[in-house]
Amino acid sequence: MLAHNHYERAFAAMLRARGVTHVPVEEKRRSVIDGEPVKSLDFLVLGRDGRWFVADVKGRRFPGGPPGRPRRVPECWSTLDDVDGLERWARRFGGSCEGLLVFPYLVDPVDEGAAPAGDPFDHEGRQYRVLAVPVPQYRARMRVRSPKWGTVDLPARVFRELARPLSHFTGEGDPWSLPA
Repeated sequence: MLAHNHYERAFAAMLRARGVTHVPVEEKRRSVIDGEPVKSLDFLVLGRDGRWFVADVKGRRFPGGPPGRPRRVPECWSTLDDVDGLERWARRFGGSCEGLLVFPYLVDPVDEGAAPAGDPFDHEGRQYRVLAVPVPQYRARMRVRSPKWGTVDLPARVFRELARPLSHFTGEGDPWSLPA
């Protein structure tokens, strides 16, 4: 967890406030699995039924886009390195452990009504909505966003189909069902 990253601080505070067992991971340098470097995960999160998630936090603003030209579609891009790393961590932890891309959206109060329907959370005077997508579903439907930067994303329609409030995975609140 990066102390200077308000998205990660908000996510950690949300987990604490909701009583969700979690472990923030210090990211000072790359970790190693089987002698190969791997991107560090941000959090270990204990989900419902004792299932563990290795989570990477991908904070985004809503609406996105440049000033004066807002994009009112939730951005859900990641790097291929992040997706690969979460899969490697999940395999290493074994069992029912799964990678989870977590998208906390910092919501502009003017656009609150159009914001993604994730778990709401206020932290440090900011309002967030938190959604998450399991890495296997993300990988199965992702597309290349930028070959140069190694980024991938989901089409908006697919993101709306796959993304769920974090409470779906942690078991608190009133989660939606996740498609198979």
